[in-house]
Amino acid sequence: MTNKKIFSRHRSFERNMGAGYLFLAPALIFYSLFFVYPVLFSFTVSTKRWNMLIPLSRARNVGFSEYAYLLKDEMFLGVFKNTLLYAIITVSFTIIIALVLAVLINNAKFSVLWRFIYFAPVVTPQVAIGTIWGYLYRPSNGLLNSILGLFGFKPVYWLTDPNIALFSIMATAVWAGTGGSMLIITAGLKNIPQDYYDAARIDGAGPFKQFLHITVPLLSPTLLFLTATGFIGAWQVFDLPFTMGRNAPAKSVMTVSWYVYETAFQSLRMGRASAGAFLLFCVIFAFTLFILWIFKRGGIKGYE
Repeated sequence: MTNKKIFSRHRSFERNMGAGYLFLAPALIFYSLFFVYPVLFSFTVSTKRWNMLIPLSRARNVGFSEYAYLLKDEMFLGVFKNTLLYAIITVSFTIIIALVLAVLINNAKFSVLWRFIYFAPVVTPQVAIGTIWGYLYRPSNGLLNSILGLFGFKPVYWLTDPNIALFSIMATAVWAGTGGSMLIITAGLKNIPQDYYDAARIDGAGPFKQFLHITVPLLSPTLLFLTATGFIGAWQVFDLPFTMGRNAPAKSVMTVSWYVYETAFQSLRMGRASAGAFLLFCVIFAFTLFILWIFKRGGIKGYE
């Protein structure tokens, strides 16, 4: 190949690269303006003591003292514990219940109707769900306590008792999130070849063994996706605890996102709030990597 042809191909490659970057430019600009810049700005704020009443340039630089404060603050550590407990319990129960329901209604009669019924809460705003369940949880005339009263039980203070308020909110979150996970698992079940189940039945495997040795292993990529995205969402939860837990002791139901909101917009401590948000980001990132590592150790096809 002559030098002239090599040079011509090189010029053509450069033109194609330029056209590629031109097509990518709108997405890159959007990503930079609405993600990269806010993240860098928030990190800058986290190193300053800023109350939003003065320009950021005049705020006192405090380095990483806000991070050190949060890691020693009993309130923040208690809130972090609430969020961890909320994430583990809600994600675990949501996926387990969704998996069982998806298997039960997969080939059942009127399965489309059942999927619609279970999916309906997913498209309902979380604030509306929290408000409705708040009425159900009322100690005096709520539906749940009315049912308990029929059997002679005393009223339960679902959302004001600090020992059970967070668990009551978790139950609502599981109810609201099961339908979406069930729909995704159902799509995964449709991709499992029927031949595997036919061969298992010929070998004498019952429904439980088929579920344990065929359904669950072949749904592993789907379960990985639901686990990772579920934990990311659960760590950032704000709306349900804020809507339902305002009458409970704050430390018993408050989550990290709620703490960041209170610190930023009520206490006007933007530096501390930004530091809390960055700590939350680090935890979510580490937790997601940990989940991916656990599933990879188990030999998930497509994720090795």
